[in-house]
Amino acid sequence: MMRKLSLLFAGALMGASAMSLVYGAPGSTANAAGSETYKQLAIFGDIFERVRAQYVTPPDDKSLVENAINGMLTSLDPHSSYMNAEEAQDMRVQTKGEFGGLGIEVTMENDLVKVITPIDDTPAAKAGVLAGDYIAKIDGEEVRGLSLNDAVEKMRGLVNTPIKLTILRQGADKPIELTVVRDIIKVKAVKFRVENDIGYMKITSFTEKTHDDLENAIDTIKKQVPNEKLKGYVLDLRLNPGGLLDQAVSVSDAFLTRGEIVSTRGRDPKDVTRFDARPGDDIDGKPLVVLVNGGSASASEIVAGALQDLRRATVVGTQSFGKGSVQTIVPLGENGALRLTTALYYTPSGKSIQGKGITPDIKVDQPLPPDLQGRDLTRGESDLKGHIKGSDEGDTGSGSAAYVPPEPKDDLQLIFAEQLLRGEKTDPAFPPNPEKAVLNQ
Repeated sequence: MMRKLSLLFAGALMGASAMSLVYGAPGSTANAAGSETYKQLAIFGDIFERVRAQYVTPPDDKSLVENAINGMLTSLDPHSSYMNAEEAQDMRVQTKGEFGGLGIEVTMENDLVKVITPIDDTPAAKAGVLAGDYIAKIDGEEVRGLSLNDAVEKMRGLVNTPIKLTILRQGADKPIELTVVRDIIKVKAVKFRVENDIGYMKITSFTEKTHDDLENAIDTIKKQVPNEKLKGYVLDLRLNPGGLLDQAVSVSDAFLTRGEIVSTRGRDPKDVTRFDARPGDDIDGKPLVVLVNGGSASASEIVAGALQDLRRATVVGTQSFGKGSVQTIVPLGENGALRLTTALYYTPSGKSIQGKGITPDIKVDQPLPPDLQGRDLTRGESDLKGHIKGSDEGDTGSGSAAYVPPEPKDDLQLIFAEQLLRGEKTDPAFPPNPEKAVLNQ
């Protein structure tokens, strides 16, 4: 049986081909349409051959076909696409939440790979890689001229295989040569900490590990802070682009004891799937504040929408991205995978957030620092060319600034959330009343 995977990512990947057989009555309009379709395919074949034979330089056949298929799919909406074998593998790595690699967070700076931080207890940390190091060569190959993605791909690989890094380090009089042996790197989908009497949890993406990481975060916070002292929790979904649908449901369910979490509705009116909460609240009814901004999309919007509609949490921040569509991943064997929009999702109140997003219960803007002022950091589904028009989209569209300060002391949205939990600020939206849950009737 072909395995299908439902995804809820904000970004679109790139696209290929699948053949569908439609059975209709002889002489029906379906057959007539099919005949016309085959004529169009014949035109495509003719153009393809002319390009191959007459273009000024010999084109790559594989690229021509992939780009043609991708053009077909991206004309549908920004999130339908074809993934070749390499891109499909990258997607599987992202959703799995683990890979063979070194264990470093990196960025590109001055044409070199800069280490933001080595992850604790990983091959890179054990080998002596430090934050601030610049990787100049990978297995003797110059990093200059490579994209960040290319460099990252070279550093990933099979477990127990060695890789040689040439590092430039401030204070060192010559390059440092390190040999690192790759191992399984498990990416933490949830980062957490205790802020005195508040548990803070940030979900960065919805991978196969997200719910387990969340459970671990909650358990650790409970052990660090006595129940009578713990004022509540902050669930930070800002800059979260989405991920797996089942993980969004599981995360929502961690805080809910009843009610519909989300429903998905496909092309056929009968194609409706509902996901309901099970009894049991992992944070024992403690107050919960959810943070969102223009970088909160898809799976993160499902969580925010469910907790908001069921009055389990107060949503603070700015308008979310507004991606209310579901993509199904259909593997195509060695040919990669098809990523196709197959449904829209609806919050417990029965509303679609497609092109609109989640409107916070309490709007709290985050000012941009001087070096970013004047730049448009607003993100929204409604700004994407060819997006599916949402039923509630309206004229205002979706999205807002996607910016979170690196230092908590400058994070006005987080500070506001903590003040709410400590009773230092009051608002009619906090705490929410579960008896006034907005349910789909």
